[in-house]
Amino acid sequence: MAQTTNLIPIRTVDTPDDPPNNHRTESDQKNNSTVDSGQVVYRARETWSNKFEFIFSSMAFSVGLGNVWRFPYLCFKNGGGAFFVPYFICLLGAGIPLYFLEVAIGQYWQNGSLTVWEMICPLMKGIGYASTITCFILNIYYIVILSWAFLYLYYSFNFTLPWSTCDNPWNTPACTNETVTNIGSNSNSSGIELKDSVVEFWERKILQISDGIEEVGGLQIELAITLAIAWVISFFCIWRGIKSTGKAAYVTAIFPYIMLVILFIRGVTLPGAIDGIIFYIKPDFSKVATVQVWIDAGTQIFFSYAIALGTMTALGSYNNFNNNFYHQMVFVAFMNSGTSIFAGFAIFSVLGYMAHQKGAPIETVAEKGPGLAFIAYPKGVSTMPGAPIWAILFFIMILLLGMGSQFISVEGFVTAVVDMFPKYLRVNKRREYFIAGVCFVSYLLGLSMVTRGGMYVFQLFDFYGASGVCLLTIAFCESVTLAWFYGASRFGENTREMLGFRIPLWFDICWKYLTPIITMFVLLLSIFLLEPIKYNGTYVYPGWAIAFGWSLALSSILSIPSYWIYAYANAPGKTFKAKWKYLTGNSPSPHYQSDISPEEKQAITNPEVSNP
Repeated sequence: MAQTTNLIPIRTVDTPDDPPNNHRTESDQKNNSTVDSGQVVYRARETWSNKFEFIFSSMAFSVGLGNVWRFPYLCFKNGGGAFFVPYFICLLGAGIPLYFLEVAIGQYWQNGSLTVWEMICPLMKGIGYASTITCFILNIYYIVILSWAFLYLYYSFNFTLPWSTCDNPWNTPACTNETVTNIGSNSNSSGIELKDSVVEFWERKILQISDGIEEVGGLQIELAITLAIAWVISFFCIWRGIKSTGKAAYVTAIFPYIMLVILFIRGVTLPGAIDGIIFYIKPDFSKVATVQVWIDAGTQIFFSYAIALGTMTALGSYNNFNNNFYHQMVFVAFMNSGTSIFAGFAIFSVLGYMAHQKGAPIETVAEKGPGLAFIAYPKGVSTMPGAPIWAILFFIMILLLGMGSQFISVEGFVTAVVDMFPKYLRVNKRREYFIAGVCFVSYLLGLSMVTRGGMYVFQLFDFYGASGVCLLTIAFCESVTLAWFYGASRFGENTREMLGFRIPLWFDICWKYLTPIITMFVLLLSIFLLEPIKYNGTYVYPGWAIAFGWSLALSSILSIPSYWIYAYANAPGKTFKAKWKYLTGNSPSPHYQSDISPEEKQAITNPEVSNP
């Protein structure tokens, strides 16, 4: 692939404020070499080494834990195979159009989410702030899941899985590993409340959970250590920019599928597996008429495709200008939804086996989220022959799925900020120092979630910080801004510039009508039907905790209207019409960079002029 049209030239200058034109050759840009002459060195904006790095990075980011532990549960809960009806309507009408939109604008304007929306429509730069804030919040709490998984993996290296017995120091007299009617607590004939050994391992060993968010209880040292390990790995996956990001994505995108196939083969050979699979896909079309099904379908797509976080824009911005992202994203979208459906077979085959072992209905053992990964599935694995092997494979899969999403999400945040301040962060080793600082600060903030009361903090961040309300609001603004301020047809022609062909008219229709309607519909339903947050269905959060949660949500959402006020106050012009015209304009060049001279812009747009 040609590497010339989408590169910002390196400039060696005495001060960042007075850069002369000093273009490097295409081969130097491709190799990201530097000029060491005792002066400030401005590094070129990188591009992927090959198209597969972009594809696998997109897969590693989008295909994550939600595909494995959320989709299968929502499918059985919302009518089995009938759930595919609202799922694919929301996917084709909103999910895929927005997914393509975010990649396309990144590739066309060659910038991350903080700066690209200013180029599309200066009034709507707040979208970039909103997505970047949401991404930062997500990075803080999502990685805590990996700290749990690391600890489970560590304890899986035993001949007897520690959560399968009641002979451990953390167990109470109420512990039982006998067959009960559900995973959780029950009462025996004497009225004593019993707790399954796997639940006690989760709550008393891993979390060491307190009675509420008011009781911090100090750090859980083991989790603090595994959280640090997770952040160190994330740092080294991205510290060299997309050179290291792309290479790491090969591992985190491919190996989870190997693990998933192995677990699927093992699962379908277990007794009761077929019953679990039938329960998973058996359609109940009566549930399609319920409102909650559409909320679950819409929010699941936004979570599983990681829309509205700005990271796909960042990944797309490292593509060559003429890269065929359209066919690549068709493949990634197919793999994303296909993984969700296939994971359901692997998960419910094991849940069917568990129900068969217990002689209980399958719905009594089905869980979602952390409950599936750290309670239900480990319980099922513990009863299999060769249990430690299957536990190790399962938690390796969880780690790879989570790690791919985590470090690429951090890369998306870093890209947005670096593109906002290229003169300061694209100089010498400052980008590496900035990444280290982001990882360290995020780790310190994440320590609040590995205390004894940390699970309650984690749930607040998960419920509010990167919730469906935040993502849907950002997604609605993205589609309206591109379709109505910039112009859907106009952007369709922009994609023709990149691809050499016009993408289907369906995308124009979605960006203008279907996507805003679907996202607003699901958003309003989510707000009006939002239930109070509870932990484990019983613990009610205090008012101050709820207020903190909403402050997390509003920190991103209010960025959009707040920037309208700021932009209008600082826009040139004395009349509203003049200000409006300025604020709804856009960058005339797809290679516009606010920190370079007009001559350099011309050189980038027409590289043969500067490199005859």
